[in-house]
Amino acid sequence: MVKKYLKKMGIVLMTGLLLCGCSSQTINNEQSSEDGENDIEIGMCFDSFVIERWQKDRDVFTATASELGATVNVQNANGDIEKQINQIEYLIDKNVDCLVIIPIDGDALASTIEKAEEKGIPVICYDRLINNVNTDLYISFDNEKVGQMMGEALVNEGATKVVMICGPLTDSNVSRVNSGFMKVMEENNVEILDTYNCEGWKAELGGSYVYDNMPTISQADAIMCGNDDVATSVIRALAVSQMAGNIPVVGQDADLPACQHIVDKTQSMTVYKPVGKLAEQAAKLAVKLASGEKIAVDEMIQNGDYEIPYVAVEPVPVTADNIDEVIIEGGFHTREDVYLNVTEE
Repeated sequence: MVKKYLKKMGIVLMTGLLLCGCSSQTINNEQSSEDGENDIEIGMCFDSFVIERWQKDRDVFTATASELGATVNVQNANGDIEKQINQIEYLIDKNVDCLVIIPIDGDALASTIEKAEEKGIPVICYDRLINNVNTDLYISFDNEKVGQMMGEALVNEGATKVVMICGPLTDSNVSRVNSGFMKVMEENNVEILDTYNCEGWKAELGGSYVYDNMPTISQADAIMCGNDDVATSVIRALAVSQMAGNIPVVGQDADLPACQHIVDKTQSMTVYKPVGKLAEQAAKLAVKLASGEKIAVDEMIQNGDYEIPYVAVEPVPVTADNIDEVIIEGGFHTREDVYLNVTEE
């Protein structure tokens, strides 16, 4: 009993020191299993919670891990790569049983992750790859298929000239989404008028691009956005020029504002990525790795210097035709929220 008490007091003290003495924001989800004590600790480090979906990923992951008898120590780097490096090193020094990383910059973490390897801590790349380091697993959505779905939606809208307002190239998924999108554009002889990258996934930069490049936007008959947050900023900027709804806009993540835009016809489609399924599967695999178990994975993916075990979850295209079935009946958003701004005839 004394040992358990001291262990719990140590966790409380460490959390207090981190919150008071560090610039980083730390969220510790110290949940207990039914027997009152979790022996497995998983360190999970997020890019930030600016993107709406990450909070859902966190909640499902931590709940699933807790059900399996694991504690999850959640770190939030707030988009600061140096802070993320420090947080990962803290988790390594804490000797967690597994690391789950959503990297800010897939090229900047290799040397830090090598320290985890040296201590025998398994590392999972969650949703985004960490390049040139031999991690234990990459679990994400099929990002090329995401881009392909976005491209097919615009081709179905009759697009011939497209502007791409993408996420940052430091996110390895961006190049994969763009690759899938460009294949569809090339197959259908669609011209790309311009490509812009929103640094740090700052959605407001998408809106600023529209304001600053109206001659190019006026020539376009479609806009591809890197995610729904960017799409929302773009649609707001188009609305100022009374162009919202006249130019098809696509995004990904099925954020609530995007779903609202789809039903009010200012956004053509989004790609729904079942984050609950992804986070639940990732938590189960993390607990297995933390327990020293081997995991069976059929696919591999190249991250530069290494081939990494890869688990890909299928995305789903969402338009006005299937939004009720996929989003509402699937329980991702409520009908009341999705149709909030739609006036019934």
